[in-house]
Amino acid sequence: MNNDLNSLSLKELKDLQSQVAKAIAGYEDRRKREALAELDERARAMGFSLAELTGAASPRKRTASTAKYANPANPSDTWSGRGRKPRWFSEALAKGRRPEDMAV
Repeated sequence: MNNDLNSLSLKELKDLQSQVAKAIAGYEDRRKREALAELDERARAMGFSLAELTGAASPRKRTASTAKYANPANPSDTWSGRGRKPRWFSEALAKGRRPEDMAV
């Protein structure tokens, strides 16, 4: 492929650039898949899975946090104390209530 780049228009050059970028990305993806397949095969030959060796075998599971505070007006409306404060909590604090007063 021996193109005279000086004879191409701007649109043709940009199209060529886009094609080259896609070809590079495709090449890199292909090489990664080949490397993973080779590593997986070697791990299996040794009696392991690749996920087991890399630590990806068991993702950490999150547990729901327990409620620490309850809305005085509606006790079923709770907050764990993590993340953004609910409006009812901020309003109660502004009215002079203490967090301990709303503790579950």
